[in-house]
Amino acid sequence: MTQSEQAPAPTAERVEHVEVLIVGAGLSGVGAACHLKRTLPHKTFTILEARESLGGTWDLFRYPGIRSDSDMFTLGYRFKPWPEREAIADGPSILRYVANTAREYGVDKHIRYQHRVVRAEWSSADARWLVTAERTDTGELVQFSCGFLFTCSGYYRYDQGYSPEFPGSERFTGQLVHPQHWPDHLDYAGKRVVVIGSGATAVTLVPAMAEDAAHVTMLQRSPTYIITIPGTDAIANGLRRLLPDMAAYRLTRWKNVLLQVGIYQLSRRRPKLVRSLLRKMLRMQLPSGYDIDTHFNPRYNPWEQRLCLVPDGDLFKALSKGSASIVTDTIDTFTEHGVRLSSGEELAADIIITATGLNLLPFGGIELVVDGEPVHLPDTLAYKGVMLSDVPNFAYVMGYTNASWTLKADLACEYVCRLLAHMEANGYDRCVPERESGVGEAPFVDLAAGYILRSLDKLPKQGTIAPWKLRMNHLRDTLTLRYGPIEDRVLSFRRVRDRRKAGAA
Repeated sequence: MTQSEQAPAPTAERVEHVEVLIVGAGLSGVGAACHLKRTLPHKTFTILEARESLGGTWDLFRYPGIRSDSDMFTLGYRFKPWPEREAIADGPSILRYVANTAREYGVDKHIRYQHRVVRAEWSSADARWLVTAERTDTGELVQFSCGFLFTCSGYYRYDQGYSPEFPGSERFTGQLVHPQHWPDHLDYAGKRVVVIGSGATAVTLVPAMAEDAAHVTMLQRSPTYIITIPGTDAIANGLRRLLPDMAAYRLTRWKNVLLQVGIYQLSRRRPKLVRSLLRKMLRMQLPSGYDIDTHFNPRYNPWEQRLCLVPDGDLFKALSKGSASIVTDTIDTFTEHGVRLSSGEELAADIIITATGLNLLPFGGIELVVDGEPVHLPDTLAYKGVMLSDVPNFAYVMGYTNASWTLKADLACEYVCRLLAHMEANGYDRCVPERESGVGEAPFVDLAAGYILRSLDKLPKQGTIAPWKLRMNHLRDTLTLRYGPIEDRVLSFRRVRDRRKAGAA
C-alpha cells in the first residue's frame, strides 16, 4: 500500500502558515527556537518533531552510562549556562537541561509532536515552502507553509542503527542488542557481556555495565584513540564561586574552546607528538605490561577520527580491576553461546551488544523540491556550513566533528537570525546561495569514521574555497557567522513582490 493510500491527501484549507518552520526538537531545534525568541520575538514559528517527546539524542538513547562526548560548557547553549558541577554529564541531566531551556523560553508550546516531515516544496512565485508532514500516530498527512525552513534534525536515522551482517547471528541463543534500541529493564547483572565496537558508545557502555555484570569484553576490530578528562571542571566550579553564573560560564566556555582547538591543531600538525603523549597517558593508567600495542595503537593519526573521551579514566579503571577486558580481533561467526573469532578463540556471552554505529540520514530524509525540480543533495555545495547552493530560504544545523556539536549549532542559529533580520529590514522575500563556477569540490565531512564513509555519496559537497569550505574551526566560524557581513558575492536576494509588480506592468 502506498503512502497516498494509507492517508488522505492534505487539503489547502488545512495548510498552516508560519514565518519560520523548524524541523526537530532536539538539542539543536530547541536551541534554534530559543535564538529566534531572543532576537526576533515577533517572528511566528513552529517546531515539527517526529517523536512524541523533545530531546532528540538525549531522549532516544537509554543505554547504561549514556553521557556527553564533550564537556557541557561547550555542549551547552551559549545563552544558557550549564547549571551542574559535572563537566561530562549523563543523558538524563542533559535531557533535563534541554527541557528546562525549552520551558524557560516558552518554545515548548510551539512543538508539534509526532509530525515527521517527508517533503518540502519551494515556490519562487510565492516565496514560500509548502511542507508535508506525516502524523506518526495516525498516518495522516498535514501541510504547513513557511517563509523560511530550518532543519535541525541531526544527521542520523532515529529508527534504525547501523548493524553489519554477522555470520551465524541467528544461532546465538542469548540477547542481541543495539544501543539505539535498548530494551527496557535489560537484566545484565551477573551476566557475561560482549560489546562489539570501539567508539564512544562502546567505551561508555563497558565501564558502566562492568559494575554489575560478571564480566564485560569490548571486542574491537581496530583500536581507537581514547583520552581521559576530568569528570568535573575545577576551574569552572572555582569561577562560579567568584563570578556571576553567565560570566563564569563564558570564561569556561572559551577556555575549553581554545583547548579543543589547540589539541585538534596540534594533532593535525604534529601527529607523532600527540600519539606519543596519548601513549604515555595510557601507560600511567593501565597495569604494568598491558598490551598497548595491540589494543590502543590505532592505524590512523589522532583526529583523523574523533577522539573518545572517558571521564576520570573509568574505562581504564575497569580494565585494571579485571571487571572488563579488550579483545582486538575480527569475528569469524556467532555461535550458540557467543562469538568465535578469526584467531579461533571463542568469547562466551549471555548478552552481545552491537555498538557498531549509526546510519546517516541528512536533513531528516526530507525530500526537497525547488520549483518542481527535486534537489539531489550530492549536487549541492554547503554555504558557510549553514545553507545549500541553489536552495532558497533554507538552512540547517550540522555541528562540529572535531569539537562540541553545539558550538557550531549556536553559530548557525545566530547566523540564521541575522539573515532573517537582514531580509526583513530590506524587504527581501528570497535569499539563496548561488553556486560559483570554477569552485572545486571536496567531501562534505573530512573525517574517516565508518558512518561518514558509508554515506558520503548521499551528502552535499563542500567547496575548496570560502564561503563553500567547511573550516571546522570555531574561532574562524565565529568571525564569519557572528560578525561577518550578510551580503557577499554568493548570497543572492530578491523581492518577490517587486518582480510581481514588474510583471504586471
